[in-house]
Amino acid sequence: MAPILYLVRHAEGEHNVNDSHHIRDALLTDKGKEQCLQLRDSFPYHNDISLVLASPLRRTIQTASYAFAPVLKKSNVPFLLVPQAQEISALACDVGQERSVLEEELPNLITNKLLDFYSVKVDTTLLEDGWNSKKGIYLPRLHAVQERAAALRLWLWQRPESHIILVTHGAFLHYLTEDWTSYDPNRGTAYRNCEFRRFAFSEASNDQEAHLFEVGGTGVKQSRPLGIETTVLKEIVAVDT
Repeated sequence: MAPILYLVRHAEGEHNVNDSHHIRDALLTDKGKEQCLQLRDSFPYHNDISLVLASPLRRTIQTASYAFAPVLKKSNVPFLLVPQAQEISALACDVGQERSVLEEELPNLITNKLLDFYSVKVDTTLLEDGWNSKKGIYLPRLHAVQERAAALRLWLWQRPESHIILVTHGAFLHYLTEDWTSYDPNRGTAYRNCEFRRFAFSEASNDQEAHLFEVGGTGVKQSRPLGIETTVLKEIVAVDT
């Protein structure tokens, strides 16, 4: 049976303050860390989760670590970094670190007296060379983002776990879910920092393609708005070049 997904946008990062997109691989702000603790205390499904996934950007790793520490402290729950879940743009704030650099940073990145697990739990094996190059499937172009989102949906559909958390990014979430309901062009997303939503896979999902619907949602998806590429030009370029 396909898993239930808990899709989470990261907490407030340094780049979210005053549009500071020049900050490389932005960290969480103090407010962002507080948002994580609020989510940790209000999230009702800690006991159901059997896998935690995160984009390999530092703010998503931190969000997963702070918000889902009660899950991650369990020895049988893996914490896996998934490069296909990275944000869609090539702005400095959305460009991750080389695997070796990130592994070196992890002990300081998620060390906190409130966490009951250690950085060695973070699995970086999926971070192949070039995962942060913004080339190929990671190119900030419409066709590449759609291809990447489709591949990630299929990979998630094939996972054996029954309940999975994925901490990712506001713009990418729309491509992953194929739903732009309540999309705000001024923010480039409908998701608030540290917001989570539950999704299940449609009955039509198969070995070739997989699709999601929001559990408890209206069941009616809003299509990608016309002109979205101009309103979020900083995020993605629609014309293939």
